[in-house]
Amino acid sequence: MKLSITNSSKQTIFLFLCMGAALLFVGFFQSWNLMLAILNLCLISAIMALGVNLQWGYAGLFNAGIMGFAALGGLAAMLVSKSPIAGAWQAGGMGVLLGLVVLIITGILVYLIWTRYAHKGRVRFWYVVIIAVAGYVFSRYFLDPAILRIEAFEPSSSGYLGGAGLPVLFSWIIGGILAASVAFFIGKITLGLRSDYLAIATLGISEIVIFIFKNEDWLTRGVKNVTGIPRPVPYEIDLQSTLWFQDTTQLIGLDLIQTSSIFVKLCYTGLFLSVLLALLWLCQRALNSPWGRMMRAIRDNETAASAMGKNVTSSHLQIFVIGSAIVGIAGAMLVTLDGQFNPSVYHPLRFTFLIWVMVIVGGSGNNFGAILGGFIVWFFWIEAETIGNMLVYILTLPLAEGSAIKNHFINTAPQLRLLIMGLVLLLFLRFSPRGLIPERTPHK
Repeated sequence: MKLSITNSSKQTIFLFLCMGAALLFVGFFQSWNLMLAILNLCLISAIMALGVNLQWGYAGLFNAGIMGFAALGGLAAMLVSKSPIAGAWQAGGMGVLLGLVVLIITGILVYLIWTRYAHKGRVRFWYVVIIAVAGYVFSRYFLDPAILRIEAFEPSSSGYLGGAGLPVLFSWIIGGILAASVAFFIGKITLGLRSDYLAIATLGISEIVIFIFKNEDWLTRGVKNVTGIPRPVPYEIDLQSTLWFQDTTQLIGLDLIQTSSIFVKLCYTGLFLSVLLALLWLCQRALNSPWGRMMRAIRDNETAASAMGKNVTSSHLQIFVIGSAIVGIAGAMLVTLDGQFNPSVYHPLRFTFLIWVMVIVGGSGNNFGAILGGFIVWFFWIEAETIGNMLVYILTLPLAEGSAIKNHFINTAPQLRLLIMGLVLLLFLRFSPRGLIPERTPHK
């Protein structure tokens, strides 16, 4: 057994060293700015993959709405860090608050009636319908005119309420809490039913979330985007005007502008790496704890676990909420890095399909595998265009310069990204069907 664990550890170290070598290759032969940009996005993608691995690798829960939970984290980054728009609040802030209070009270009443009057049967159903419709209509009485006034206030530059004006790092925690709250709502309804209900529910809820973000301008500015989200790290222009930074770059003999950009990216790398390592430590502790062993037992045989007195539904809800919270944290980190909240960028290919590919390629059920998959898949996703251009250049060398066929292949080279990603996925699945770092199975 010791030999098996040692060999597995050596394989893990070797694979991560290869990934590091690939990043260094980009730094030496392309640019260090590009390498650090890829590294930071790899770290965020690895955190998302870690959250999905908790749900699928630990408990076998299929979450098809990763996009929605990432968007909720991004919303938290915007709402927490942006300063409130005083004029918009004066125009309709009170009306929005009253409308939201009515909706919350309506939801509480619906929940209480549904849970406490189960013996009423059909009567309970009609009570719930009447209260829900009345509460919605009453809330719109406050919301609609207030929203119109907010969106009419300087629509070109604001047209929304803004945020709380708090440090942006605080939004990473809020993003996790917001995603966890929505996951709790979804899980209470669907967990315990057939597994495909969870996939349908998460997919539907994520599309609803993105639809709301794109159309509720008073909350997110819709497709007009919210820019200028404060940074947790220095700005390049501020560094360039700082005497100590000028003296340091001059002493070492580096370019001031390029070095300031690299320094900022390194600051982000430090923050993201700290979060990733902290989450990895917690996930490893959970995996090796009695709770983690119980989760895997439930995943392998729900009937047997239930017969032994384990609450399968409650356990599934716990891990679904935790995994979604991690995805929400990563979503807030991504918006912090981009400096803007744009609901239009959230689409299933980037925020659901690719994250699942990361977990599959790395090895579901293994936290280190999920992290490695996040690095590999995102690296190839970015570098696929460069690889495609290189392949087209090599293949078209025998052709004459300026020929129609050569120009056609060169112009279509960027479109090879999806083909290259598909080939990468097929190769990994063919030669490593359980992932590069598969789940360790205990041996007797």
